[in-house]
Amino acid sequence: MMNVKELSTKLEYTVFALPDPVAQVTDGYTSDLLSDVMGNAAEDSVLITIQAHRNTIAVASLIGIKAIVLCNGRVPSPDMVVAAEQETVALLGTAENQFTTSHRIAAALGIS
Repeated sequence: MMNVKELSTKLEYTVFALPDPVAQVTDGYTSDLLSDVMGNAAEDSVLITIQAHRNTIAVASLIGIKAIVLCNGRVPSPDMVVAAEQETVALLGTAENQFTTSHRIAAALGIS
């Protein structure tokens, strides 16, 4: 377990929104299908995705996901950043692909 600020610093992610830097994350989930995320992602997790739009924030807040990492250099839309701040979901980015990002987050969280 670590907080989203520690995660973003340790893995050198771009920070688009960090409304609650001490929010704790305990798990991760990788998917681009929001209905899959709704059915399978755990509360207090990090969502690893390329879905850079406002609906991703809505799904994250519904479940209790604490952070979203946008992969492949995706940049969030301005309304996604606003929604992340309003819904208290950290919004981070990386140039890495989802496989590498998933592996690095699992290692950082001590999940094997």
